[in-house]
Amino acid sequence: MGFDLLDKKRNILVREMMTLIDRATEIQSKIDKTYSEAYAALQYANVTLGIVKEAAEMVEEDNTIMLSYRSVMGVEIPIVSIKEENKEYIPIGLEYSNSILDDAYLKFKEVKRLTKGLAEVENSVYRLADSIKKTRKRANALKNVMIPRFESIVTVSYTHLRAHETPEHLVCRLLLEKKKKKK
Repeated sequence: MGFDLLDKKRNILVREMMTLIDRATEIQSKIDKTYSEAYAALQYANVTLGIVKEAAEMVEEDNTIMLSYRSVMGVEIPIVSIKEENKEYIPIGLEYSNSILDDAYLKFKEVKRLTKGLAEVENSVYRLADSIKKTRKRANALKNVMIPRFESIVTVSYTHLRAHETPEHLVCRLLLEKKKKKK
């Protein structure tokens, strides 16, 4: 029974991990595409505005990322979320910016969103893989060590009790067996 429960837990964790791996692959391809678009837009902005260092320094530090957890079969899976902010607001003054730089800013904002998703998924896969490894070890130890040990203890105990049975116990046992056969 214990081995079956551990095996079911392992199967559920593997299924969850495979789903997350598929999601990670999908997000990774989107990130690659979005990063190349964002850097191309930044290069174009550098060409049109000169080096955009002053504009980059106007962007405030990001404090909108929040972390919470959900549990899958006892494994804490992180949930990374970004507090929604005003989507039209771009914190770069008109003196240092143009629509090309605004476009680069929005693309890097999308990169941040995708990176958040990838970090969440990859961390979840790592935690699930670690839990699967532990569960597999426990299941194998139970199947190959503990259950055989307990079975041998039961066998030895049963043999010992049979060997030391008194005639009164023997008569009682025979009467109980006879009574069970009648029912």
